[in-house]
Amino acid sequence: MRILNFEIGGSPGIAADEGSGWHGLTQRDGGFPGTLPEVIAQDADLLRIGRSLGQSPAIDLSAVRLLPPVPVPPKILAVGLNYNDHLEESGLKKPDYPEIFARFATSLIAHQEPIRRPRESTALDYEAELAVVIGKPGRRIPKEQALDHVAGYSLFNDASLRDFQLRTPQWTMGKNFDGTGSFGPWLVTPDAVPPGARGLRIQGRLNGRVMQDSRTDLLIFSVATLIETISVAMSLERGDVIITGTPGGVGAARKPPVS
Repeated sequence: MRILNFEIGGSPGIAADEGSGWHGLTQRDGGFPGTLPEVIAQDADLLRIGRSLGQSPAIDLSAVRLLPPVPVPPKILAVGLNYNDHLEESGLKKPDYPEIFARFATSLIAHQEPIRRPRESTALDYEAELAVVIGKPGRRIPKEQALDHVAGYSLFNDASLRDFQLRTPQWTMGKNFDGTGSFGPWLVTPDAVPPGARGLRIQGRLNGRVMQDSRTDLLIFSVATLIETISVAMSLERGDVIITGTPGGVGAARKPPVS
């Protein structure tokens, strides 16, 4: 099941596709179940909602404004250096513990919105990543139960300003310029992918050219491991997003560099 968060004519909407095309409702329609972030926050059954939306009017995605699956997550936790080929191109050793940093909601944009290099930087880079949206809250979540806490999976371009990122050991500035976190276009429910979204192909493309091409089973720290590790320190809440890291092929590591 794919579920989409959108807006049309100033009215929020939700749509789903289980293989027969997109169908959905807006806030103006009777039976509107709420936006995607609202139904996640309410612990609603996404599969049930998605199937009920299948009886709703067809939605032309070209006629609506797509929104991030969760535009204002309670927390956005990103993981660095989580693929061996990215470690190799970066000249860094394999970590024993995940490199975790924060993104903020002010950096988020939706699918098809442009990522623009800010005038303060000369080093905008791309990073294709698998995103995980939390649906069930918890603290100190055991690895064997971690995937029960996932509402669904999406895509993320963790666009980075390398000149700002590498000024200090902390990556916060280079990872949080406004309009640099492309999130979406939709949420895929866990039943539609292998456990932990393992074994999926992930690509990063720049102007139509494939720059990154890998598989999610090559993650050094799996989705379940990341949930277990992060929840040791902090409670995970409904709507939190974990961005799991990028494979090799980033622009800054190419010779010559690509931006």
